[in-house]
Amino acid sequence: MSLYNTIIKKKPLIISLEIILGLSCANLQAAPKTDVAEVVEQADQIEGNDKAAKSNTSKKAKSSAKQEKAEELETVEVEDFGRSRDLVGIAESASQGHVGQEQLKYRPISRPGEILETVPGLIASQHSGEGKANQYYLRGFNLDHGTDFLTQIDGVPVNLTTHAHGQGWTDTNFLIPELIKTVNYQKGNYYAENGDFSSAGAANIQYFDAMPDTLVKFTGGMFDYYRGLATGSRKLGDGNLLYAGEIVNNGGPWTVSNDFQKYNGVLRYSEEHGETGWNVTAMAYKADWNATDQIAKRAVTSGLIGRFDAIDPTDGGASERYSLTAEWHRNTNTSATKVMAYGLYSTLNLFSNFTYFLNDPVNGDQFNQPDQRWQTGFKASHTIYHKLAGAESESTFGLQVRNDNIDNGLYLTKARQRLSTVRQDSVWVTSASPYAENKTRWNDWFRTTLGVRFDGFRFNVTNSNIAANQGERYDGLVSPKLGMVFGPWADTEFYLNGGLGYHSNDGRGVNTRIDPSSGDSVKSAVPLARTYGSEIGARTTWIKGLQSTLAIWWLDIDSELLFSGDAGTTEPSRPSRRYGLEFANYYSPTDWLTLDADFSYSKSRFRGNDPAGNYIPGSIETVIATGATVHDFYGFFGGPRLRYFGPRSLIEDNSVRSKPTIMLSAMLGYEFNKTWTLQAEMFNLLNRTDSAIDYYYTSRLPGEDLAGVNDIHFHPVEPINFRMTLSAKF
Repeated sequence: MSLYNTIIKKKPLIISLEIILGLSCANLQAAPKTDVAEVVEQADQIEGNDKAAKSNTSKKAKSSAKQEKAEELETVEVEDFGRSRDLVGIAESASQGHVGQEQLKYRPISRPGEILETVPGLIASQHSGEGKANQYYLRGFNLDHGTDFLTQIDGVPVNLTTHAHGQGWTDTNFLIPELIKTVNYQKGNYYAENGDFSSAGAANIQYFDAMPDTLVKFTGGMFDYYRGLATGSRKLGDGNLLYAGEIVNNGGPWTVSNDFQKYNGVLRYSEEHGETGWNVTAMAYKADWNATDQIAKRAVTSGLIGRFDAIDPTDGGASERYSLTAEWHRNTNTSATKVMAYGLYSTLNLFSNFTYFLNDPVNGDQFNQPDQRWQTGFKASHTIYHKLAGAESESTFGLQVRNDNIDNGLYLTKARQRLSTVRQDSVWVTSASPYAENKTRWNDWFRTTLGVRFDGFRFNVTNSNIAANQGERYDGLVSPKLGMVFGPWADTEFYLNGGLGYHSNDGRGVNTRIDPSSGDSVKSAVPLARTYGSEIGARTTWIKGLQSTLAIWWLDIDSELLFSGDAGTTEPSRPSRRYGLEFANYYSPTDWLTLDADFSYSKSRFRGNDPAGNYIPGSIETVIATGATVHDFYGFFGGPRLRYFGPRSLIEDNSVRSKPTIMLSAMLGYEFNKTWTLQAEMFNLLNRTDSAIDYYYTSRLPGEDLAGVNDIHFHPVEPINFRMTLSAKF
């Protein structure tokens, strides 16, 4: 009795060898963390390991395995286990998902951050140089550089707290798409294992433990784009050694070249011994770049500069990231245990100028934000399979601890030369988060998930220039979670989810009492801002080959004060409310063709009535993503993808709105034989002159009135361009 048999009972299905190796599963939507995701992970151990096969049973069956003799799984053939298959009866909500390497492999991706666009409704954009963290949008949020969307790599959080440029800074430039085994995502704050930054959602990106082949790739493209990659794995001792090295250069269409240069490497050693396994992973990343930040619309329409020019050509930055992670796990018929510890060192040295000459008509408004930190963390979870009132049940107990030691600051600069100090801080942020969760299948048509989480924080700040802006504060919140699933009936089930969540505020803002720019007294930010969320949804596989999900969601955020890294002070925001609808579809009419179409609509408003207006500037409204993918059709693969990023309000009274952005991209590849593959990627095929991002604020160009001008500031999308890749597998 395994989860594979549970799946097969609903529909005849032959599991594929690619699934056993964890290489296929194109875009498995709605893979729960302890069900589908774990089953795929367990399946990696089946091939050539009968002992492991005996223990790789589903959590449904594990609770009854105490009375039953474990059955040995037989070797099975492969057919399909994709996003369109058999997640009814497994998923915990309508807005969970699981993306496999196959979808990433055949998807045109211009930058690593776009991997997160496989999450339906999410947009990853850019308003500066390629080395900077992306700008993210989801569920009515302008997430800035990652606040309120938790991103993890093999369980290690990517979001950085109390970051020099923005709370929750999420730089994914170190990701190597070819190494990604799965992207598991969960939208909403209904999951006990997700804490800080996860109110809008979360994604955990998992790398392979071993590669099927040694892969060497070289990519060349327009605008001085070059990429070299070598990756593979080999047996070493009783385990596997995975390695990867990547070098990237990207100039871009900008008059001042991005001159983005990236060096990236990964080493992982892993072993599996029946019920037990472990791995150690080392990563290293280094990059530097020039930045063409967003530009004032009036500067382009007046002819002062072109679309791809810069107002301040000296903006840019450099970053580094080095990490070491160790993970151990054990799965038996009665329990599952996982322990993970990590250490990370990262730096960023960023130079930006968004207002040009508004604050300093002589030297300009460029500022420098350095950030250097040591981050350590520990995660442990233990799951027990048991009976609850005669029903199959599992209970999980977990603990997450994180510590960030940070040195950062804000300095006024000219052409990257420091002129003065706005603030300089040493910050120590520590959090401890125990949680518990129970999942019970009460009968054939009803199951529940009940969880609770506590998050306790300590913020300690030492400020070198204003003594009043330093100190120590503590805060903690309890966040209950509840999920109910009804069905399936006619291969359709219904979900009801709700929970409380939060996000932490910047440790500097939590302790700030004096505005470092004006010297005025300000109110310190609340350490933890409460969020309230709920969702009702449905999932169906009633039509053969088609999986559709529908979710209607709601999220409230309490009144909060947010720290603005660009200004060095806190800015108040009002209570807000967001709600919306998401409709996702994935259709596989044949074994070589898949079609997908996702539609998301969100409405975001400040609560209460304010003369300034109740629209939340920059909040996303409409997203449409659709595409067709060919899988190995007589050696050919690839397909087109269309992304529609709808218009947004840029000011509270909705008097200024952005225009929509439409991007059509495509991939076309051909596999000549088992060794050689050639593929072409084409971006912005319609050669549209849309904006990648839009803001509305006051800035001053040379010669303008000292008060400045309110204007739209935008970062243009790149013009039509293509890249060609030659790959060799050995």
